[in-house]
Amino acid sequence: MSAPTSEAAKAYWKENLRLMFMLLVIWFVVSFGFGVLFVEQLNAIQFFGFPLGFWFAQQGAIYVFVLEIFFYVWKMNQLDRKYDVDEQ
Repeated sequence: MSAPTSEAAKAYWKENLRLMFMLLVIWFVVSFGFGVLFVEQLNAIQFFGFPLGFWFAQQGAIYVFVLEIFFYVWKMNQLDRKYDVDEQ
């Protein structure tokens, strides 16, 4: 593991922030958008016997958040290797 240069550190942080922002937007859309704003429209659709809007509000947002955690870890491992800051 070598110490990153100032430019590499800035690029690494910029990519990290872009990834976090993208994941937070997805989580916001799923949790607030699907669970609150569009709940009436989604409730017209049944999912495992429950209205889809209710499912997103109660469980869907949590599932998406957990999946995003695993995705973030996977992408950050790739980013660490790209900028040679991974732990081996």
